Amino acid sequence: MTILHDLIEPGFFSSSVIDTALIIGCLTAVVSAATGTFTVLRSQSFTGHALSDIGATGGAAAYLAGVPTIYGFVVVNLVAGTFLEALGIKNRKERDIVTGVVLGAALGLTALFLYFDTTTTSASGDTMNLLFGSILTIQSSLVGVFIGLSVISVALLAVYYRQLLLSSLDPDLLQAKNRSPRAASLAFLLALALAVSMSAIAIGAILSTALLIGPAAAATRLAKDMKSTFVYACLMGAASIFLGLLLSYDSYTWPPFHHGWPVSFFVVAIIFVIYLLTLLKPEAKTRHGNAVI
Repeated sequence: MTILHDLIEPGFFSSSVIDTALIIGCLTAVVSAATGTFTVLRSQSFTGHALSDIGATGGAAAYLAGVPTIYGFVVVNLVAGTFLEALGIKNRKERDIVTGVVLGAALGLTALFLYFDTTTTSASGDTMNLLFGSILTIQSSLVGVFIGLSVISVALLAVYYRQLLLSSLDPDLLQAKNRSPRAASLAFLLALALAVSMSAIAIGAILSTALLIGPAAAATRLAKDMKSTFVYACLMGAASIFLGLLLSYDSYTWPPFHHGWPVSFFVVAIIFVIYLLTLLKPEAKTRHGNAVI
């Protein structure tokens, strides 16, 4: 009990702000873990990173319009994900090139909207919150929105689970079963768009890839099947959020400024350490393919 008392500052579990942050953070961690597992399996980490940055365009536009930034992230990311799938590019090199071009154009718009944001308002910290997150400032009224986004994202993955796994491992086999890989691919991109939108709000557009890829990548090194991969990734992601919030809360008494350290820093640092620790263990021989075929 003495150790816990030393680690947890008084008021941590009685704070409504922390309660909201924990709920939204854990929801985001679970959705990111589930989507991230397929992202790693399909070698689409760059797509996930690009969508999180592309979504910043919507976030900046939403702030300019005076509405919650989560709506801007979701709308722009869904449009971007649908557009990328509509192009029908199967070659990974060409897909990355097109994604990079779209990302560049979106970042240009983000710069414009952020310029308007900073020149028309007196809130100087909004750019930092958009790019690096501010989970402790999310209003409790948005909890329902995050729950809804979580349900939709996980439902898309669940409905197309077998097709996603088949298309990731052997697209030709999926076509041999008379199933279109494009429907599964679109469902994945839409689920990914929702996941990165949530994580962008929680830990920032720039850092959201860490929550998407880190736990999933670490879990694939430890797990031997898809079920345990999902479980490990969810636990790692949720633990990173909890510890990140706890350390950020405790850091208000730390030097040099005694104003607290950002949650996003701790979350990303914890995920990085977890992944480094998994490198010490030989990679597990997965049976992902045998799990469904």
